[in-house]
Amino acid sequence: MSKSYFDTDNNGHKPFELPGARPQYNPDRPGQVEHIFLDLSLDIPKLCYQGSCSIRLLPIRNGIDRLTLDAVNLNIESVQVDEVPQDFDYDGEQLSIQLSETTQIGKRLLIAIAYSLAKPQRGIYFIQPDKHYPNKPTQVWTQGEDEDSRFWFPCFDYPGQLSTSEIRVRVPNPLVAISNGELIDTTEDGDYKIYHWSQQQVHPTYLMTLAVGDFAEIQDEWKGKPVTYYVEKGREEDAKRSMGKTPRMIEFLSQKYGYPYPFPKYAQVCVDDFIFGGMENTSTTLLTDRCLLDERAALDNRNTESLVVHELAHQWFGDLVVIKHWSHAWIKEGMASYSEVMWTEQEYSLEEAAYYRLLEARRYLSEDSSRYRRPMVTHIYREAIELYDRHIYEKGSCVYHMIRAQLGDELFWQAIQTFTQDNAHKTVETVDLLRAIEKATGRNLLFLFDQYVYRGGHPDFKVAYFWDGDAKLAKMTVTQTQAAEGKNGSKDLFDLKIPIGFGYTQQEEVKSNGKLSTQNSALKTFTVRVNEREQSFYFPLENKPQFISFDVGNNYLKTVALEYPIAELKAQLEFDPDPISRIHAGTALAKKGGLEATIALSASLKNDPLWGVRVEAAKQLAQINLDQAFDGLVPALKDKNAYVRRSVVEALAQIKTAESYKLVRGLLQKGDPSYYVEAAASRTIGAIASSNLEEKSKEDKVLKLLKSVLEEKAGWNEIVRSGAVAGLAEFKTSETALNLLIEYTKLGVPQPLRLATIRALGKISVGQSPVNLERILEKLTELAKETFFLTQISVAAALGQMETPKAVGILRSLIDQTADGRVRRYAEEEISKVEKNIGSEKTLRQLREDFDQLKQQNQELRSRLENLEAKSK
Repeated sequence: MSKSYFDTDNNGHKPFELPGARPQYNPDRPGQVEHIFLDLSLDIPKLCYQGSCSIRLLPIRNGIDRLTLDAVNLNIESVQVDEVPQDFDYDGEQLSIQLSETTQIGKRLLIAIAYSLAKPQRGIYFIQPDKHYPNKPTQVWTQGEDEDSRFWFPCFDYPGQLSTSEIRVRVPNPLVAISNGELIDTTEDGDYKIYHWSQQQVHPTYLMTLAVGDFAEIQDEWKGKPVTYYVEKGREEDAKRSMGKTPRMIEFLSQKYGYPYPFPKYAQVCVDDFIFGGMENTSTTLLTDRCLLDERAALDNRNTESLVVHELAHQWFGDLVVIKHWSHAWIKEGMASYSEVMWTEQEYSLEEAAYYRLLEARRYLSEDSSRYRRPMVTHIYREAIELYDRHIYEKGSCVYHMIRAQLGDELFWQAIQTFTQDNAHKTVETVDLLRAIEKATGRNLLFLFDQYVYRGGHPDFKVAYFWDGDAKLAKMTVTQTQAAEGKNGSKDLFDLKIPIGFGYTQQEEVKSNGKLSTQNSALKTFTVRVNEREQSFYFPLENKPQFISFDVGNNYLKTVALEYPIAELKAQLEFDPDPISRIHAGTALAKKGGLEATIALSASLKNDPLWGVRVEAAKQLAQINLDQAFDGLVPALKDKNAYVRRSVVEALAQIKTAESYKLVRGLLQKGDPSYYVEAAASRTIGAIASSNLEEKSKEDKVLKLLKSVLEEKAGWNEIVRSGAVAGLAEFKTSETALNLLIEYTKLGVPQPLRLATIRALGKISVGQSPVNLERILEKLTELAKETFFLTQISVAAALGQMETPKAVGILRSLIDQTADGRVRRYAEEEISKVEKNIGSEKTLRQLREDFDQLKQQNQELRSRLENLEAKSK
């Protein structure tokens, strides 16, 4: 019997490899590509261009008579080698050139391919206004990673080939063209202008780029090198607000990596309808225009800052030092993600960086538990783009941090600088990083890579503590729960040296607001080797510790469940100097529940110096089913930090009472300086009101309120209106809510709002009548035919929430017609969710039917009783 890929023999985790996955290797190299020259003339209204691609190749073997290039759906007109026409075969995916003379080592070939392209599917994107979106800008931009350059020019399309490149392109006035390297020439040609860009340092094909538009250009500089921001006209202020820290970031990373910024300029181009957040093309990063912040968005949005530093970090990790094969993408994506942590530390504080790292770790942990578990380095997949997941970004970042913790700061930066300097303008694999670490520090970290990089997973620790007052011993029992019981030599076990700290608060009388408070905690730390499923450790201590800190510094990627008495957890929540340890203590307290835990978490929400800990305290309070939890949350709606207010509003969604409803409604009517807080309030009021549907009048009121948000609160990136859409989706049985949502899925609705509404159709579908369910399915069938990547992803996300077999059919047709590997993979994963939903839905339906039957019988009995009473009268 064939094995379904949803079998769970992967320690309860779905495997990463989908059916059809196979080992993927770089092709054999016929020679070294030395230079690529594209000469193109664009016809934007017709979505097409024509031109030529010239490739200079230095053969490294004699006697090769055939060259195979990647070229998808291009119209190949002619092929010449050294100006002599050649025979070629082209099957729509690969261009095979029959050489009239076989290769000789050292004798260069100049391959010239004349070609044209109309209505491209991928690789190059034509953006223009249409009847639905008359204000859209006219733009053309490219996206090469992973293997999409072959969709816009013929090439040897894999990252192991590095060459110089130049692009000459003819565009209509007043548009400008931006590309890699330096602008060496511009010429007027009637109503057109020809831009000629040259990239003198070697780079792979996936980093060649072109961006064309009528941009405003904002000029900045770093040490005499131009730093430019290109945005739609009218958004100049947003550009400075969003990207203005770039020169300082270049300085910071140049110092950290021990290598001055390597390219002649750094341009950032914000484009419309971009399919990623950003793309680090050599010296010319493309960013989504949705990253541009207005003044209000900048209050509580650091995503843009993180995105800017992430793509900039790639100029070293990815562009200067290039991965040889996609399977090693974690080297660049992990460092770019870790550079977000480093910048947070530089710009804000060590504590904020620690919290940032925790959020990254959680994103990886959620993928590991709900999607699949995989080694970070694997070359078995269907398409390379599947590797671009949370295992290489967020887990990669955590691995770099663990390397830093192992080596200490000084040696870590020495190792990173050695790696960068030794491999500049070359390709690397994971082993090259290990070699650089050993060369620079003498340390062999293979043990860490074996556990975290070359295999999937992480340790799940359960930590228990007991104090023996007579013997003055602290007993700690550490269990690795990811390994099955009785499996001591199991490959699922981790072998790590973990510091355990015992905390003592020193009474220092510090007067603040007339109150005496304790400050200052001292930690007594021991390092233990944890390498079995369950181990107990005994520590002789002079006095009983107030709190216990497991993994001091929280450097290891792990999950941890603390089983300490309430007094120790409370002391840790208040006094542990590490914010992540305070958060772990808060989580453990919330699990215990009860009044004491509620009071401690309320105090943390009020007093903790780090906003991240306050955010978490709000989430944890929402887990406790006591009225006092609500009392603890209310004052924090006035917290000066918008992230905390947002977290409190989201927490209130769990507390579905008349009081919480009143509170959130008041906030929604009054408004908040933060877009995100208002969006959360719209979502929360829907969640609260829809759960108390005895009051039909309240439902109508809230639907009216959310409708007014949709009509009046259009604004930055549609954050607030998307919140209202999420609020409407909570009314799963309401036809009025559904009608409103369907309105906002029409073409012409601003893109971000439309995408949010499409996703919301999945959520609202589960309580709708059969007739309305059909309407939703019809709508999603129609939307699934659209070709825009983000629309397809939203349609798949909506269908994955549904509880009807018909959703599977629509997902299958989406898989058949999409050109995008990510959409295919995602839709396949959503099919398994629907299948699971249908399973649990059957049981629910049975329960519902039984309940309805009881209600019916009850009613009949009551009616009969009424009858009898009437007769007896």
